[in-house]
Amino acid sequence: MKTKGCKKTGGRVRGTPNKVGADLRAWIAKLLDDNRRVIAKDLKALEPYQRLSILTKLIDHVLPRQQAIEAKIDLNKLTDYQLDAIITEITKDLSNEN
Repeated sequence: MKTKGCKKTGGRVRGTPNKVGADLRAWIAKLLDDNRRVIAKDLKALEPYQRLSILTKLIDHVLPRQQAIEAKIDLNKLTDYQLDAIITEITKDLSNEN
């Protein structure tokens, strides 16, 4: 047990991915890939709500969860040049869509 004031020793470094989780995701991805036809056939035999439930559970193990990102910017502290750069970056895709 760690006592107060002592430096952390051992274990993995903060931010290092859990190897077991990565291995499990890779295994499930390979299992799904290797059995696509059988799984597709089995899924078609299920009721829609059952099919959706299974797919949702499997996707949770294969795709990483997205985290919300929040940016708090005080626009009053930015220069005109910085504001123009932000506007240009945000709107550049809009001009490509037309």
